[in-house]
Amino acid sequence: MYRGTKDIKLPTTITGSLPRPSWYTENLGTRHFLEAMVSRRFREQYEDALTCYLRDQELAGLDIVTDGDCRFDDDVGGQSWTAYPPNHMSGLDAAHPEPTPAGRGGIAFSRGHILHDYLESRVMPVITGPIGRGNLQYTAMWKAAQRFTEKPVKFGAVSAEIVAFALQDRHYKSVPDRMFAIADAFNEEYHELADAGCPVIQIEEPQIHLIAVRKIQDKVITPQLMVEVFNRTVKGLRAKTEVWAHSCWGNPSQQRMFAQVQSYKPALETYNTVDADVITFESSSSGGIDLEAIGKTITGKKIAIGVIDHHTLQVESPDEVAEKIRAALKFIPPERLVISTDCGMGREGMSRRHAFYKMVSLVLGTNIVRKELGLPLAECLAADERYSLVMAAK
Repeated sequence: MYRGTKDIKLPTTITGSLPRPSWYTENLGTRHFLEAMVSRRFREQYEDALTCYLRDQELAGLDIVTDGDCRFDDDVGGQSWTAYPPNHMSGLDAAHPEPTPAGRGGIAFSRGHILHDYLESRVMPVITGPIGRGNLQYTAMWKAAQRFTEKPVKFGAVSAEIVAFALQDRHYKSVPDRMFAIADAFNEEYHELADAGCPVIQIEEPQIHLIAVRKIQDKVITPQLMVEVFNRTVKGLRAKTEVWAHSCWGNPSQQRMFAQVQSYKPALETYNTVDADVITFESSSSGGIDLEAIGKTITGKKIAIGVIDHHTLQVESPDEVAEKIRAALKFIPPERLVISTDCGMGREGMSRRHAFYKMVSLVLGTNIVRKELGLPLAECLAADERYSLVMAAK
C-alpha cells in the first residue's frame, strides 16, 4: 500500500540515521524506551535531538523524514543498529552478553583495520529461550517522532538475519530456525506499528546481495533463504502500510566494507521476489553501474536510488545530484523512482553540518530535475536567499 510515496513524483528521503548531536550524552542501554522516557534528563535530550533531526530534514525539504535513529546509543561504529533488538527482546540473557564469534556472517577484518574495532564491539545477549518481541516499543518511538512533524515519518530497523548472525544461541537447533523466530517477533511488532498509522516501514540490509556476491558455498544460508526471512518479517504488512527493503553494502563508521565496488546484478532476480513496495539501492558510491540492470529487472515495485554518498565528507552539488537522477530516469520511469541517500549518515562518521548540507543538495538536485519534467518543486528553506545572513554585494 503506497502511503509515504503516494501521489509524489520523485519523492525524496534519507535512509535513516543522522549524526548524533555532541550534547546528546544520554544512552538508552538496556532500558526499554518508555522506562527511559520517565527520566527527565533522557527525555529532554531525546526529544531535543529528535526535533533537531526532524527540523533539519524539513529545512532541507525532504518529502519523507526519519527519526534519525534517535534511539541508538553513542557507540563504536553505530553498533546499536544491530544490538538494540536483542537487548530489548525476550528470550535473551542481556545480563551476560558474549562476543559474536569472529567471521560470523562472513565478515572479518584483521587487527589494525578500523572495522576490527567494530567487530570487537559486537558483544550481544545470548539466546536462552523462545524469542519474543519483548520491549522493542517501535510504535512508541515512531509516535514520539510523528507528533513533532506533519511529514510522513519512515521507521526503519535491522533485518532478522543480521541479528541472528550476531547472537550466540543456546536454544534453537539451526540458524534458519533462529532467523525465523526473530522474523516472527519482528512481524508482530511491525503489525502494531502499522496499525498505529506508520506510513513507511523499512527493513534494513537484507543479506540477499551480500551472500550472492560472496558466492558463499552454503546449502543452507542462501539468497533464497534471505528472501524467505524478509517475507516472513513483513507478512501481511503491505495491506496496511508501505514496506521498503533497504539494500546496502554496510557503513559502520562510514567505512566501505569491500575493497572494490560491488554490483547488485547477481542478486537482482532474487530481489524482485521480496514482498516490498520499494527497494533501495546504493547508486552514488558505485557510479550508477547497475542502474540499467536494476531498471530492467525490478518490476512491479518502486526503486529508490542513492544520490548521496554516505562514505565521504565532500558535499555533492545539486548539479551532481541532478545528473545522477537523469541517469536513473533513462531506465526507471519517474512514477517509480524515489530519491534517497546510499545509506545512513549517522554511524560515527560525519558531522551534523555535513549531513545537513548533503540533504539540502539532495533536494535542490531533485528540484532541478522536477523543473525539467514540469513537476512541483519542494520548498527548501535552507537555500532561500531571503534568509541569508550575508547580503549580496551590490
